[in-house]
Amino acid sequence: MIALLLALGSSLAYGCADFLGGLGARKAHVLRTVMVAAPASLAVELLLWPALGASFGSATLGWGAASGVASAAAFALLYRTLAIGPMNVLSPVTALVSAALPVGVGLLQGERLTAAGLVGLPLALVAVVLVSAGHGGGSARPSRTALLLALGAGAAIALQLVFLHQAPSGSGVAPLITGRAVSSAVVLAAAGLIRHRLGSERPAYAMSAATGVLDSLANLLFLLAARSGDLTVVAVVTALYPAGTVLLARGVLAERIHRGQLVGLGTAAVAVTLLALP
Repeated sequence: MIALLLALGSSLAYGCADFLGGLGARKAHVLRTVMVAAPASLAVELLLWPALGASFGSATLGWGAASGVASAAAFALLYRTLAIGPMNVLSPVTALVSAALPVGVGLLQGERLTAAGLVGLPLALVAVVLVSAGHGGGSARPSRTALLLALGAGAAIALQLVFLHQAPSGSGVAPLITGRAVSSAVVLAAAGLIRHRLGSERPAYAMSAATGVLDSLANLLFLLAARSGDLTVVAVVTALYPAGTVLLARGVLAERIHRGQLVGLGTAAVAVTLLALP
């Protein structure tokens, strides 16, 4: 139950971070938003160091660095995917892969589901697809390139979570600090290489910083959840993060929640309830 609650918290934080990041990207190039969010995120994790501890062993550094590279790759692939579109087809593909791969890893490592979990887990995967699906362009078929990018983005997101899970349980927040430092360096280097294409618009500094803080909180809650529960459950519940984005878009921007997304939200509630049963 503790792991499930932590995973739900992680999912909510990821959803809020994506919402604010999306708003920030409307005001300036997305890399400008990330250039503010990344240092803010790293600062939060450094502040957590004294409270939660950090042990920088070789395994921790290796898995943390790998998660950072995967995070940077996920960012690049995801936004390239959404730029090509159609979003309502590709977003569910990315979300499903990001949820399914960690589940497969968990099962291969010997994790077992309860009878309720055997029903709840597939329902949660269905909910991930329904909630993340957008509206419009349903008849459009994605190109092979777009589909491969969507699969790659989902795989990169999944690998980030798996690599964090593989880090030694006694390492504290060291995997997060290492991963964030690596991903920040990659993003800043990329921004430097294409600085002439970033435009002159200034990012929304407060919103971008809040995005980084929420992303750090989401990573921390996922790490704690994965250390106290099964990756199969934690990963799929965390992957429900589009629900938070959808609800915020409804409450703040008055965006319509479409029928499929409403079904997805209801399916998610049922799935989480089943996963919580002993």
